[in-house]
Amino acid sequence: MMMGCDMTTDDDRRIVIAKDMASLQGEVEDLRKLVNTLLTIIMEEADGVQSGAAPVHAGTPRAGISM
Repeated sequence: MMMGCDMTTDDDRRIVIAKDMASLQGEVEDLRKLVNTLLTIIMEEADGVQSGAAPVHAGTPRAGISM
C-alpha cells in the first residue's frame, strides 16, 4: 500500500513541476518580447532627440551624434 501512495505523490509532483515549467516558459517569452521592444526603442532613439525626450543644448549637432 505504501508504494501506491508514493506513486501518487510522485505523479502529483510531476504535474506541479510541469505546470510551473509552463508558467515559467510563458514568463520567459514575455520577458524576451520586452527586451526586444526595449532594444528596438534604444536603437531607434539612441540620443533621445527624435522624441523630444532629451534636452538639446545650443550648438549641439542634431544628427549623427549619440552618447
